[in-house]
Amino acid sequence: MYGLTKKVFGIVLGFLCVMLPLMPSASADSLWSDVGLNASMYGDRKAHAVGDTLTIIISESLSANRAGTASNTKTTSTSMNAGTGIFHGIASASAGNSDSFSAKGSLANTNTIAATMTAQVIEVKPNGSLLISGTQSIKQNGEEQKITISGIVRVEDITTNNAVYSYSIGDAKIKIEGNGPIASKQRQGILGQIFNFLF
Repeated sequence: MYGLTKKVFGIVLGFLCVMLPLMPSASADSLWSDVGLNASMYGDRKAHAVGDTLTIIISESLSANRAGTASNTKTTSTSMNAGTGIFHGIASASAGNSDSFSAKGSLANTNTIAATMTAQVIEVKPNGSLLISGTQSIKQNGEEQKITISGIVRVEDITTNNAVYSYSIGDAKIKIEGNGPIASKQRQGILGQIFNFLF
């Protein structure tokens, strides 16, 4: 009986030695997918690749003041005495000319923009900076307001909430356009534009 058990054990052991190398190995993959530079089960995901989105917080305040004054005065005078001798018939004469110019001008312009929108990464620069572009369009009661923004964002300037302030965007281009009855009333009429062009 002991001999039979020993023989069966040898057969089973030999079978395992042959079959184990043929069995597929189990990989020890992580339960958490690798999401690149920001792979962390505890951290917030930031935009870093083409197609990623991030929030743009537009907070801009622009102010320009300019004043100028110009003046110019020119006065000339000419006089001629009465003639003598053979020129005794020429009477004395005098002439004068005066020219003056004065102008003053001033310009004051203040713009404040506050908005929040979403933009998309369209290119990753060799240094890791992100080229972003986004458009937001809102239409209400026949009035449409369209905000377009583009520029370069450093990954370091993106907050933990995946947002970036507009003043941290390099080469930023922010365009705000309005269409509708109210926007049309704010534009100068065609006749006024022609008059200003001619005069």
